[in-house]
Amino acid sequence: MSAAPASVPTCGSQHCITCGDDGVPMTVVLIDQRRGLALCAAADGERTSVETALVEPVATGDLLLVHAGTAIGRL
Repeated sequence: MSAAPASVPTCGSQHCITCGDDGVPMTVVLIDQRRGLALCAAADGERTSVETALVEPVATGDLLLVHAGTAIGRL
């Protein structure tokens, strides 16, 4: 099997090969358990709503890896 051409993204790259997004470490600030969402803050203070079903249960102060608005892991 030959290697992929240099112009084709691979799974080891720094970005998602599907959408180009990065995983961003974020801290849980508030939790809405009924909706499965958490308000999370990035290191620069920017806050966003994050879907948490893949990493439940979450608690205020947890550090999550967020990709495309979804928590995909714990840090």
